[in-house]
Amino acid sequence: MNYLKVALVFALAFGVNLVAPGLLAHISHLGEAEAAIAATLWCLGLFLLFGWACSKVADGTLFPSFTLQLLIGIVLHDALAPLSAQLVLSVVVCTALAAIILKSGGDEIARQDFLKIAFPTLLIATVGYLVTFFIMFPVLMWLGLDSKTAALLAAIIGSTDPAALIPTLKTLAFKPQYKQVSNLSVAESALNDAVGAIFTGAIAAMILGGVNIDNVGALATGLFSGDNLRLLAAQFGFGVIAGVVGWLGMYAFERYKSKSNAAGKLDEPYDFALVLAVPLVTFVLAQMIHGNGFLAAFIAGLLANFNHGTHYFHGLLHSLEVKLESVAKPTIFMMVGPFVALQQLADTALLGLLVSLAFIVLARPVAVFVSLLPTSISRQEKLFLCAVRETGVIPVVLAVVTVAQFPEMTQLMPLTAWVVIWTLTLLPALTPWWAKNLNMIE
Repeated sequence: MNYLKVALVFALAFGVNLVAPGLLAHISHLGEAEAAIAATLWCLGLFLLFGWACSKVADGTLFPSFTLQLLIGIVLHDALAPLSAQLVLSVVVCTALAAIILKSGGDEIARQDFLKIAFPTLLIATVGYLVTFFIMFPVLMWLGLDSKTAALLAAIIGSTDPAALIPTLKTLAFKPQYKQVSNLSVAESALNDAVGAIFTGAIAAMILGGVNIDNVGALATGLFSGDNLRLLAAQFGFGVIAGVVGWLGMYAFERYKSKSNAAGKLDEPYDFALVLAVPLVTFVLAQMIHGNGFLAAFIAGLLANFNHGTHYFHGLLHSLEVKLESVAKPTIFMMVGPFVALQQLADTALLGLLVSLAFIVLARPVAVFVSLLPTSISRQEKLFLCAVRETGVIPVVLAVVTVAQFPEMTQLMPLTAWVVIWTLTLLPALTPWWAKNLNMIE
């Protein structure tokens, strides 16, 4: 019955997509401003309606709601066509929502818990990312991609994503000695999202600058040149500075909420505006001083960390979580739709499967064991982390931003979509079984 509901949602999406061109043609005959408003609201309505429907019918099936939302977005390719013609709007929406999501990722981990795993987190999020990148780049070229597309795709899919992971981990009762692996999984995903954004930007800048990246040696030489290393250092350093400023804003907000709580004002709904404003303003500040906005948003959330021990924030946090799950994440996943047609997805199906398998079976295990070599992380925990490799929100955002810069790279978005589909569908389903077989849960 559950799968019948999934089929009905897809049938509805196909029907909407069939009638959409006629409707959009009618909208285009309106005045310029009216046509732009109507087309944008049409797309927003589709995101909300089908995002909700996918979340509803995913219960009781093997498919996470995010996988269904991505596929439905592709089915609605023609219906969402106005967004492919408004690249700036798509990039702005994805970037803003991703900044808020990353800030909430920082909130997810208690600061004291993060400090205990800071060293392995830093290693797996940076060294592990680089290992993944330099394994996937030659593999992608061997599979037939040109060097520029291979470099950008390797950079984009190097970021992990906790979208489906966090709900899965919350259902598992880890033995006391293995509880840190849950925090490590979430912390890695939040931190290396920023690393992925920085490196994707660096690769894009190298391509635009005409730097030779035809092989691994040339790519490494360009990536680790003096000028590029200074650029990367600035992105990290100024991103952290902007994140600290964002934290100061959150600290001031916490003081304000503390006084309001003491005065008996527990629920002030307009305070939610500040929860959204902090990551956005922090992101803008980071860009203004040439830092990385995604890293800044994560740092602001991690340092503020007001969700632990301050009960008067629980209402705001619950409200934010609901809006992320019901609006932000579905919008980002369905944003693939305007840029990937169903035929493109079908044409790249085999290649997408091979890329995903190489990513899961080869790159991830090597990255985990190499990057965590200097740490005390146990072999069982490393084996568990090998299977925790979802690709989701931030890679989709990076793909949208990159396609806006390089529209001629037609394989970039469908292959990113395939990696997201396979990793989001397979790995969360396997995680409980894998943890049980490793004897890590109660």
